[in-house]
Order: sequence, then C-alpha cells, then structure tokens
Amino acid sequence: MWMYLGLLAALFLGLHNLCKKHAVQGNEVFPVLLGTIFSGFLLLLPFFIGSLYFPEYTKQIGFHITSISWRIHGFIFIKSMIMTTSWVLAYQALKHLPITIVTPIRSAGPFFTFIGAILIYQEKPNFLQWIGFFLIIFSVILYSKIGKKEGINFKRNKWIFAIIGATFLGASSGLYDKFLIQNLTLNPQTLQFWFCWYTILILLVILSLTWFPYREKRKAFKWRWTIVAVGILLQAADYFYFKALQDPDALIMLLSAIKRSQLIIAVVIGGLVFKEKNKRKKLIPLLGIMIGVFLILYS
Repeated sequence: MWMYLGLLAALFLGLHNLCKKHAVQGNEVFPVLLGTIFSGFLLLLPFFIGSLYFPEYTKQIGFHITSISWRIHGFIFIKSMIMTTSWVLAYQALKHLPITIVTPIRSAGPFFTFIGAILIYQEKPNFLQWIGFFLIIFSVILYSKIGKKEGINFKRNKWIFAIIGATFLGASSGLYDKFLIQNLTLNPQTLQFWFCWYTILILLVILSLTWFPYREKRKAFKWRWTIVAVGILLQAADYFYFKALQDPDALIMLLSAIKRSQLIIAVVIGGLVFKEKNKRKKLIPLLGIMIGVFLILYS
C-alpha cells in the first residue's frame, strides 16, 4: 500500500512543479515561496481549529492535529530550517534555469537518500536497486550535456550549484522525515501544520531583510493563481508521502525513487507548456531515469 501512496505523492509533485515554474517565472522568489507555504497553512488551519474544539470529529475523519511537546516542536523546527534553505536555493535555480534541466537534477535526490538509508537506517538494497540508482545518476549527467546546448555551463553556472545544494538538503530532509514519522510517531497532518507554521516564521525573517524594505522589489512581485495551487498541491503530495512513511515496512530509499516518476509530468508536459528547447533529446535521459525507477520498483 505504501508504494501506491508514494505514486500519488509523485502525481501531485509533478503538477506542483509545473505550477511552481509558472509562479516564479519573471517573479520575486521569496514572496512566491511565502505565498505557497501560507496557502498550504491556510488549507490545514481548519483542521487545527477543529482539533481544538471538535477533537472527536477530527479523529473520526482522520485529520486530527495532536498536541506535541516543546521537544517535538524543536525537531520540526529543524526540518523547517533544512527545507527553507533547500526551497530558497531551488526556487532561485528554477527562476533562472529550464524546468527540463532543474527537474532531472533534482531526480538525483534518491541517490543521496539511498546512501543515507544504508548508513543511518541500515536499509539493504539488492543488485537491481544498485543498478537503478546508478542509472539515474548517469542519466542526470546526460542532462548536463544537453544543458550546455542551451547555454548552460554546468561548471560555471551558479544556479546549477544552487539546485545541487537544494537536492542534497531535500534528500537530507527525506531521511529526517522517516525519523519524525516513525521514531517520534507524528501523524502527517500534525507534522505538516507545524512545519508550515515555522517555515512561515523563517521566511518572514528573510523577507524582512531582503524584500520588505525595498520598494522596487515589492513592485516587481506579481500575484498569480499558481502560487496558491503550488501550496495546495505540495500539501497533498506531502500528506500521501507521510502516510506512506507511517507504514513500518516502508523503505525511504524506494519511496524517494518512486517520487521521481513525477518527471513524466515535469519534463514532457512542462517542456510543451513552457516551450523549452531540446525536448526530444531530453527524452533519452528521461527514459534512463524511468528505467532506473522501474528497476527499483521491480526489485
């Protein structure tokens, strides 16, 4: 069952990436990020209020937000710090790079998760899983060759380093999620609500230094409906992902790889919507990534 929940998370993540590209294109990144997180927070707020005043009902429908200790709040705050840094780097990179380059580099995330799962959680991959992960990495290298044809030098472009850093931090957060869900026994909606709350506070501090004081930047911000869509789709993806992690048999390395199936939506549909170059050539490494994901699932 947890694999099917992972596929649902991938579906919503693929749609989320398309909306995110539209939201940040030619726009101010930090307020867009704040708007997406705040939209997700507003989606969860009725469940928090319901949990305070109608606890039996929220438990009945499966969306009860439980009371947690300050120690648990501290652990969630750490996740917010990791993911805020990852998102800031990823949004800046997405603003300056084609989605068909950014998304495949992000697909290297399972490799970092793969290593962490072995070292931290002692998850044991088999032969096909090794082949699948290295096929994914090789395919990402092929994307770098294609990216150079679009004027993107992978050794000198700072946004490439930004997306690589975002990918590493995102993978670290994925490993941390397993600890939060399984070791601390947090339910998805509780983790999502407080994560959104602390992320909003962190972003408000960043914006107070980099955006609010500057009138030109405030004028440059454009409100788009996709900002709200990104927040809602992200919460839907996280909910199914965290539900999958609640299964004690769930392997974080496989879940991370399953989520990469979002590439079909991001590369194929995204390439058409945003009219990016070399779409056919990008299908070759995309196929390699998908075969890698298939080998992991098949194994």
